[in-house]
Amino acid sequence: MKIKSLKLFAVLFLLSALPAHAHTGIGAVHGLLDGMLHPLIGIDHLLVMLAVGLWAAMRGGKALWLLPTVFLAAMGAGAGLSLLGITVTAAESWVALSVVAAGVLVWRNTRMSSALAVALVSVFALAHGYVHALELTDGADALAYSTGFLLTTALLHGLGIAVGVLSAARLKILGAGFGLLCAVVGVGLLAGV
Repeated sequence: MKIKSLKLFAVLFLLSALPAHAHTGIGAVHGLLDGMLHPLIGIDHLLVMLAVGLWAAMRGGKALWLLPTVFLAAMGAGAGLSLLGITVTAAESWVALSVVAAGVLVWRNTRMSSALAVALVSVFALAHGYVHALELTDGADALAYSTGFLLTTALLHGLGIAVGVLSAARLKILGAGFGLLCAVVGVGLLAGV
């Protein structure tokens, strides 16, 4: 048990060296490849996408397709808000909060109505879509970037679902560990660690 706690502490310590916000605006963002890669290097996005997929697997039934599909649509809408020049106040904080909330939902295997689950996932997605669209540089191909971003997001959702479905016997333990990790990282992001 002490070894597992030490490993968890080591992982959390290493994650604390990451930027407080994954959306640093560093580097040019131009097209499809940038859109495909960005979700893999932003710890906030990576954790939330896997958590949404895992939570969908934990909920089962229509949640397996509903939550990821709603997330993708709402993320596209969030990007649209950004591209239209509409300001969303404290969007980075909403993204960090989504990491905490998604972590708690998975950690506690939270049960709620499908409507409430869809609403929560939509709020997470709007924030993620909004901040990622802010990173587009002048001359960037917004459609190609968004396509790449949505494709990788869908793949991460699918990975979360696959892990959940294939680990059905250990899903409760896996969900608790991964959810706690998300929640702790999210609190760190909110605190600016």
